[in-house]
Amino acid sequence: MKRREFSLTAASALAMGALSLPAVAQPREGKDYRKLAKPVATDAPAGKVEVIEFFWYSCGHCNAFEPTFAAWLKNAPKDLAVHRVPVAFNASFVPQQKIYYALEGLGKTEEIHAKVFRAIHVDRLKLTKDDEIFDWMGKQGVDVAKFKEMYNSFTVSNQVRKATQIQDAYGVEGVPSMGVAGRYYTDGTMAGSMQNVLQVVDQLAAQARKGA
Repeated sequence: MKRREFSLTAASALAMGALSLPAVAQPREGKDYRKLAKPVATDAPAGKVEVIEFFWYSCGHCNAFEPTFAAWLKNAPKDLAVHRVPVAFNASFVPQQKIYYALEGLGKTEEIHAKVFRAIHVDRLKLTKDDEIFDWMGKQGVDVAKFKEMYNSFTVSNQVRKATQIQDAYGVEGVPSMGVAGRYYTDGTMAGSMQNVLQVVDQLAAQARKGA
């Protein structure tokens, strides 16, 4: 579910590596990105620029974008503090927020994150109910008892609460989308495609380094 509809054709082409677009010119405020009226506090260490990817596991566009985002992340400048924030547009999204933060807490994100997308979009599992989630995690070789403990922990509950606060502070209108430096927000509709979004993010990060 998305608050803003993105181009399925563009997202699918991007996932196949078939979308080749020219470099974005200097991004324009109000068109390619939005500058937040009220800056959002960031967790980035001194000297680093925070970049957030807002996503939802059940979003087909997020599934299509994930391989491209993961490849970009591996080559991102060292002064970027990049992290993902799972969104919740309603209460039904919360179990999947908890999946992400439980995996993160167990140090299993790199191993399992992409598999969650595959389970939902290829294997057609919903992964929206606790028992289904626990059963699937066990089949991936995850210690179910440890996962349940983390999934139901106070730490994960706080992370879910904070994720929703960050989502609201950025005014997230759909997923996938991205926030930069607690000051800028962009998505595929504004930038024209998710490939363009990454170029806009690179340029906004450069602006943030200069204090622009």
